[in-house]
Amino acid sequence: MPAQQPSAAERLYGDFAPALVGYTDNVLFGQVWERPELSPRDRSLATVAALVAGGNAEQLTFHLAFAKQNGLTEEELVEGITHLAFYAGWPKAMSALAVAKRVFRGE
Repeated sequence: MPAQQPSAAERLYGDFAPALVGYTDNVLFGQVWERPELSPRDRSLATVAALVAGGNAEQLTFHLAFAKQNGLTEEELVEGITHLAFYAGWPKAMSALAVAKRVFRGE
C-alpha cells in the first residue's frame, strides 16, 4: 500500500504542534467532516459563514477553495458573504471578499 501524503496541516505545523495537527486531521477532517447528517457542501457553507462571522479571514483561503471542491459556486459563496455583511458586520464581509477575490481570481 502506498504511503499517504502528509496533510497541509502536517506539512505546515507537524513538527511544531503535532497534537493539534493530529486533532485537525483525525477528528475535525476525519470524524466531524465525515458525519453523514450534513453533506460536505452544507458543512462548507456553514464553515465559511462561521469564519466570516468570526473575522477569521486567514482560514478562508483554504475553506473557500474547499467549498468549491464540495460543490459550492463562486457566485454562491460571494452571495453568502454579501448576506453575512448584514448579520456579521460590514468590515468582516469586506475582509472576506478580499480573500475570496484572491482565491477565485488570483488577485
